Amino acid sequence: MTQDKVKLGILLPTRGLLLRGEQPPNMDRIIALAETVEQAGLDSVWVGDSLVAKPRMEPLAVLGALAARTNRVRLGTAVLLPALRHPVLLAQTLATVDLISGGRLVIGAGVGGAFNDDQKREWEAAGVPAKGRGRRFEEIIEIVQGLGSGRPYDFHGRDFDLDSALMRPVPTRPGGIPFLLASHYRAQSKAQINRAARLGAGIISISDTPEEFSQVVQQVEAKATELGRDPGSLEKTFYLTVNMDPDSAKAEADAVEWLTEYYGANIWGTRWGPFGGPERVAARIGEYVAAGAGTIVVRFASFEPERQLELFIDKVAPAYV
Repeated sequence: MTQDKVKLGILLPTRGLLLRGEQPPNMDRIIALAETVEQAGLDSVWVGDSLVAKPRMEPLAVLGALAARTNRVRLGTAVLLPALRHPVLLAQTLATVDLISGGRLVIGAGVGGAFNDDQKREWEAAGVPAKGRGRRFEEIIEIVQGLGSGRPYDFHGRDFDLDSALMRPVPTRPGGIPFLLASHYRAQSKAQINRAARLGAGIISISDTPEEFSQVVQQVEAKATELGRDPGSLEKTFYLTVNMDPDSAKAEADAVEWLTEYYGANIWGTRWGPFGGPERVAARIGEYVAAGAGTIVVRFASFEPERQLELFIDKVAPAYV
């Protein structure tokens, strides 16, 4: 039976391939996975971001390479941490990758945490104070969007000052590169909701239940309406972590091992998943679609991403593609 229309994307394992000490990492596997996603008719491929807290391949360099090896799929970050970067350099890099891709770039972006020692060291390594990172994040989004106008741009904020800055290239689409801003029910953050409604082309959420995600969608749409924006124009994205081994016990064991290596601990516990057969994954996607998701980004908690992708394309995607 055909499900409600939804865009399906796959998170590529730019960290996952490094967990077992693969040196140098095999970029050919990343490219092959992206090409498989495109050939299957799925919507998009995505990569994560971290410097030293959760080391991985640099996301925008990877997307630039994939832009040259694919033709149709959207290329996204889930999620980029702009506040670790300087906005002018970031704007130039994003516009360049967008140009290479022919306008296929979409940026899921989050403020980033400073809740554990690894995260705190990441800010220190980047030479950026963790305190005030939310405001820095907002200023960076505004600057990237402003520089994308193609006209001399002035900005005077708390962290950055620009006078008649002119950036080339400019994004290929008239509206600029879309930013999907991280918005989570569990954060209970009015600032997240407000910035998504004000600055975002949509939202991206992780770890929320379908019921919680529905609440976030409603809150962002209400705030967008209040600001005079069309809430229907916002892309609502949910990032789902799964393992589809038909043996549920094996799927859960593999996923927990993978997640523990990925994060250093099995954070969020039962909020991950489902872990088990493809039918469970398909049903869960349907729950998020019913809650308002228009895009689902799937991450495989597995050391065998190729096998997981094959199962997903064969058993889950046909209901949506």
